[in-house]
Amino acid sequence: MSQYDCIIVGAGPAGASAAYHLSRKGHRVLLLEKAALPRYKPCGGGVSPQIADWFDFDFEPVISQKVTRARYTWKLEDAVEADLGVPIWMVRRNEFDHYIVQQAQAKGAVLQDATKATGIVFDRNCWQVTTSRNETVSGTYLIAADGARGPMAKWLGFKARQAKNIGGAIEIEPRGAVENGHVVHFEFGLLKNGYVWNFPKRDGYSIGSGVFHSGRDRKSNDLLQPMVDYAAAFGVDGDAAKKHGHPVCIWQGDQILHAQNALLAGEAACMVDPFTAEGIRPSIFTGIKAAEAIDRASAGEANALENYTSIVNTELGSEMRMASRLAKAFYTAPRLGYRVIMKQPGATKAMMKILTGELKYADMVHKALRKISGGLLAG
Repeated sequence: MSQYDCIIVGAGPAGASAAYHLSRKGHRVLLLEKAALPRYKPCGGGVSPQIADWFDFDFEPVISQKVTRARYTWKLEDAVEADLGVPIWMVRRNEFDHYIVQQAQAKGAVLQDATKATGIVFDRNCWQVTTSRNETVSGTYLIAADGARGPMAKWLGFKARQAKNIGGAIEIEPRGAVENGHVVHFEFGLLKNGYVWNFPKRDGYSIGSGVFHSGRDRKSNDLLQPMVDYAAAFGVDGDAAKKHGHPVCIWQGDQILHAQNALLAGEAACMVDPFTAEGIRPSIFTGIKAAEAIDRASAGEANALENYTSIVNTELGSEMRMASRLAKAFYTAPRLGYRVIMKQPGATKAMMKILTGELKYADMVHKALRKISGGLLAG
């Protein structure tokens, strides 16, 4: 039986980042991924450049586009365009995720892709993981980073985890020439409790719609027509394009993220921003913190895994809590929110500073809530 210091299930941003940081510290790491890599992953692909500070390698090879402006509309009209203040990366997840995995492999991580985890048992102070290769692998520690649909959280006993706020998205990836590739597009009036987007890439677009607040409009048909209508505004036949749907695990409160020699990370831990639906940066953050916790636990720190829960809930949870308050107010009165927040010149730069870690949600949410409240009272 193969023996590892840590087995990581899921090779998305959280799992791949954990594998990299553990491997570079000399730990024996096995990364299990159910799909063959590189694999397509439905995702707009917007990434904060802040993550460059968390790694010692260059992401330039997998940045498909850098956007510097944002354009917003309400029901395809009432447009406003604003400078982002800092270029935001646009990536294709098949390239981006695999690239981090390859960096982890270069540090010694072992990858088994096209391999599902089919069961887990904690025995003799190790996790025994059975796989679809009809073999069992053993690891002292385990990181569950298998996403919104993955079974690992349930297998680990996280029955009470906060996964009630499940959003959803549908997306198309048309290829071809891109006009104004430096502009990212958002439409707020076609879809209740969410938004529609067009994220440009070097060779095409990611056009999609998503419900991210705790509304009840989550059927595929509710998401489909707004996306088709928005795609048409860019000359794209959304009806004819291949569509990809996926759930989104929105953060909905602090939770326990550790178990016996095991941690949850990424969307398995419901780490998606309730307001923007940003998931890549929070997932990477949890992957890195999970790696740090396991490194400390391996060195004998008794409370290292418990402290991981505390760190994530303190550093991410406080931000997510404020984002949730803003989302609730915005999606309760989206037309007003669009007018008093999205159309304001400073709002975009403030959101980009939050995305890059320069600001906290607390620095701007109270002001935004006062604007919405004032607008409701005036109305």
